[in-house]
Amino acid sequence: MKVAVIGGGSWGTTIASMLADKAAITLWCRSAEVVQSINTSHRNPTFLGDLPLSVQLSASTDQAEVLQQATVVVAAVPSHALRSVMAEAASLIPPETALVSLVKGFERGTLKRGSEILAELFPHNPQAVLSGPNLAKETLQKQPTATVIASENSQLAADLQDLFTTASFRVYTSDDVKGVELAGGLKNVIALAAGIVLGQGSGRNTQAALVTRGLAEMKSLGAAVGAKAETFSGLAGIGDLMATCFSTQSRNLSVGMEIGKGRSLSEVVAETKQVAEGVKTAGVVVELAKTHGVEMPICQEVWAVLYNQRTPAEAYQRLLSRPLRAEAGSPAAP
Repeated sequence: MKVAVIGGGSWGTTIASMLADKAAITLWCRSAEVVQSINTSHRNPTFLGDLPLSVQLSASTDQAEVLQQATVVVAAVPSHALRSVMAEAASLIPPETALVSLVKGFERGTLKRGSEILAELFPHNPQAVLSGPNLAKETLQKQPTATVIASENSQLAADLQDLFTTASFRVYTSDDVKGVELAGGLKNVIALAAGIVLGQGSGRNTQAALVTRGLAEMKSLGAAVGAKAETFSGLAGIGDLMATCFSTQSRNLSVGMEIGKGRSLSEVVAETKQVAEGVKTAGVVVELAKTHGVEMPICQEVWAVLYNQRTPAEAYQRLLSRPLRAEAGSPAAP
């Protein structure tokens, strides 16, 4: 089996390195500097510091070289770049090649998930998505974790489960593609909120309460679009939410903390080498909520802080002053 990974960021590089001892792996990176470092020193210092990569891993800036004879193509690019990057590769990927999306975000304008974009570009290719509590550096260091492969094709899910499973990376399967992708995108916005309250000086009580109510918002939108409720109680839901909202390795949490301290979004983003998906998809989440008639006050306040000149303190107070209600009264409403 030959696997092509498209995207040389932290997670794409980690997945490629992890699989390099099991299959023939080639990684496509846009940056020639990153490619040279991977091929010569087996490092990706731009995104992963000095952590060593598999010596079996090779990288290239040439999509044709990377995709040649690939039986599985893994898309590991940010949500805003997925369509353009994969469109460049469309003529190089035959219809029998399986596609796996690692994208945790939504496309602005269309509100589409990663698998929906890939389905438009590759209508005949079998597809799956991978998502879970998988911080790149910890995974690369072979610290035990678990994830979910979701596909409507049960045989493809089983085959990919075998491919991606390692001694430290345990893979479960699901048929809820919509729920797995939705959870992966929504948790980034909740992580921004968790960072903002920490940046304002709040403690773990506040963070825990916010994350719990954030999960309620995720479940509400999931129910509205027909995702399975149990997905949000699993690895792609609460598992990924906890990893993203409580780890200093989380880009979204870190960006949120800086904004909570009073810094501007433009200033924080300019200093951030890697993409914090929640920043680009917060507005999409608000649009999705409106489209499906779902209240998502935490996500709404995050969007207002990022783009509508609302201060973190104002957003904080708006959430605290919402009408009181019974938690058990209506599980689908935040």
